[in-house]
Amino acid sequence: MLRIYNTLYRAKQVFKPITPQEVRMYVCGITVYDYCHLGHARMLLVFDVVQRWLKTSNYKVTYVRNITDIDDKIIKRAQENNETIRALTERFIAAMYEDCDALGIERPNHEPRATEYVPQMLNIIEKLEQNGLAYQATDGDVNFSVRKFDGYGKLSGKSLDELQAGERVAVVSDKQDPLDFVLWKRAKDTEPADTKWDSKWGSGRPGWHIECSAMSGALLGDTFDIHGGGMDLQFPHHENEIAQSEGAMNGAVSCGHTHDERKQFVNYWMHNGFVRVDNEKMSKSLGNFFTIRDILKQYDAEVVRFFVIRPHYRSPLNYSDEHLNDAQAALTRLYMALKDFDLGDVQVDWDEAHAVAFKTAMDDDFNTPLAIAELFDLATIVNTDKNEQMARQLKALAGVLGLLQREPKAFLQAGSNDDEIAKIEQLIEQRQAAKAEKNFAAADAIRAELTAMGVVIEDKAGGVTEWRRA
Repeated sequence: MLRIYNTLYRAKQVFKPITPQEVRMYVCGITVYDYCHLGHARMLLVFDVVQRWLKTSNYKVTYVRNITDIDDKIIKRAQENNETIRALTERFIAAMYEDCDALGIERPNHEPRATEYVPQMLNIIEKLEQNGLAYQATDGDVNFSVRKFDGYGKLSGKSLDELQAGERVAVVSDKQDPLDFVLWKRAKDTEPADTKWDSKWGSGRPGWHIECSAMSGALLGDTFDIHGGGMDLQFPHHENEIAQSEGAMNGAVSCGHTHDERKQFVNYWMHNGFVRVDNEKMSKSLGNFFTIRDILKQYDAEVVRFFVIRPHYRSPLNYSDEHLNDAQAALTRLYMALKDFDLGDVQVDWDEAHAVAFKTAMDDDFNTPLAIAELFDLATIVNTDKNEQMARQLKALAGVLGLLQREPKAFLQAGSNDDEIAKIEQLIEQRQAAKAEKNFAAADAIRAELTAMGVVIEDKAGGVTEWRRA
């Protein structure tokens, strides 16, 4: 029985979908004005694992992950580059797909772009205005009245008295309250034409928060099962999503609904932990970020995937070359256990003890550290007993997490180009010839040369020598 830590209630809860054996899940995606960094990779990989496990558990999953393609940062970057919004966003959407494909991240069922859902956003804003929760300020912006919404702060645990305008909430005199947040931004004369839409409140564009309420509602319904994102989105973004979505559905405090009658926007809220560098959150604003593509120049993509999903999704992920090197060594150990077998397609035997323990771990709030520990136990058995059945089980269970699906040789020799491979194999042939001539000093010198190249060799029965990257 799957249990999920629900941020809304600050506890693990048994997962009960609205429709039996069907899951509707929305995850806040990327704002496409630059290359994705490792913090983005963590969110993308965490919820890739979540949707994989839900499918493995025989749920029919409708997974929606949005693309924010209109935003202040996007407009600023496009103007700096002297290019259109569309040209900028298309370029970085393509880059995002390249990164996701490299990391083995499966595509969601739907990837709505914010610019395609402006009519739905305007519809929600109009409902909020009718319900007394939205007003147009003197500067032309339409804002949400935070203090008129019953229960604001329930996700983040913040009370209205404790809250201070900050984060992405700008303090401006035109707001009735500094905590109010913008739903519709009045267009500025200096902004390009492709950032403006017509509305009853004048030409403008949507605020950030309303975008996700509109896209999730249009594709998953007013109430759905799981909403995910990074921990930094819990407040104010997700808090504001709840306020505007439930405010549109239920109205303000005085609209006559009892709490039992009020519709809930999302039943389970999931938030992944930060990626940290020197104990600070990795982010573009802090300038301490590493793009996925830069990391992939140094490390195999599957190593990066393993590094990201090995810790529990709610815990911090500490970035360093040391930790990535450790991930590479660990993944190498798993592939080494499979290298002497020709396995082909495999299926999990869910009655086998390691699979039972793996399932128990994943059903306990997607506990990948314990699940991956079962993979290493299987690898030990395979190495000790040369047990092909356990090797098949190892590959099949790892496949649930998107791991160990390549030919072991392809992973173990990854990072070598054709010229390097030719040179390595030539040196191995020269070493074998030296050994045949009993010129062991020359053979040892060649081994040392290969070691200096980052190559590990292993002499097998029958005079065969295998090699891998260190």
